[in-house]
Amino acid sequence: MPMNPEAVAQPHRPSREAAAAIAAASARLALTGVVSARLDAELLMAAAAGVSRVTVIAGLAEMAGFPGMAGAAQIDAAVIGRFERMVARREAREPIAYIVGRREFYSLELAVRPGVLIPRPETETVVQAALDFLRSRLNVTVLDMGTGSGAIAIAIAKNTATTRVVALDISKVSLEVAAENAQRHGCADRITFQQGDCFASLDRNGPPFDLIVSNPPYIPEAELATLASEIRDFEPRIALEGGRDGMDFYRKIARGTARWLARGGEVIVELGAGQADAVEMMMRAAGCDISVRMRDLSGVERVVRSRRAL
Repeated sequence: MPMNPEAVAQPHRPSREAAAAIAAASARLALTGVVSARLDAELLMAAAAGVSRVTVIAGLAEMAGFPGMAGAAQIDAAVIGRFERMVARREAREPIAYIVGRREFYSLELAVRPGVLIPRPETETVVQAALDFLRSRLNVTVLDMGTGSGAIAIAIAKNTATTRVVALDISKVSLEVAAENAQRHGCADRITFQQGDCFASLDRNGPPFDLIVSNPPYIPEAELATLASEIRDFEPRIALEGGRDGMDFYRKIARGTARWLARGGEVIVELGAGQADAVEMMMRAAGCDISVRMRDLSGVERVVRSRRAL
């Protein structure tokens, strides 16, 4: 089912109409500096028509004379109109995830909208590390700090049977979207979404967590202006900026481990390039005796796993 029920193609115009529209949009997007102009144009056409990108490509191939490409989308005036409006938004450098209203993360389709940090492939490294820790452990409690769209919390819940997650975020809109995503993926009964800043909103008398995970704001304040306009001008600054040196949120996590991390438990955090040394030192000073660094698919040290001493 398409996430936008209105975006359903009606069979009037042939694939040639879509091909011309996609070619024109690709050229327009390229002129504005969009690197993935052709891909984005195909994704926007798919969203406008309420079909998959594979179906759009099948239609283009069929028009080009390749037989056997079944399932091609038929395009009508309403679809073209939606597509043109979407392309105009992308020309203004709005992230494509906000335009189509979704983003894939760890093989899960997650709803996103303006005001919510867009999940990135790099953050899947946090999920991989968390699932490695949770393997063979039952009835584990996890704290996801700064849950955003719920990406980490939901990926953990979907890939474990008994794990329970408390997912915190300071943003109301993020929590609303995260709760919607959890419902959609059938794991809302094992995730508690809670609004608050770091540990401050937790029950003072509550037990510690076996695992704390986070993709915190880690971009130094002075570097925000250098980010791509899709990030700088559209994504929530509160989810990006980590203070003067990018370390503010890690300091909060380190200060809270003595109270909120069970002995033998782990803290698993995402970080920016070049931040691993500083984060590892903070966690060791906070009582974590073992640290492991993990690289993302680009080779960047992206995650630090720190275990609290028994």
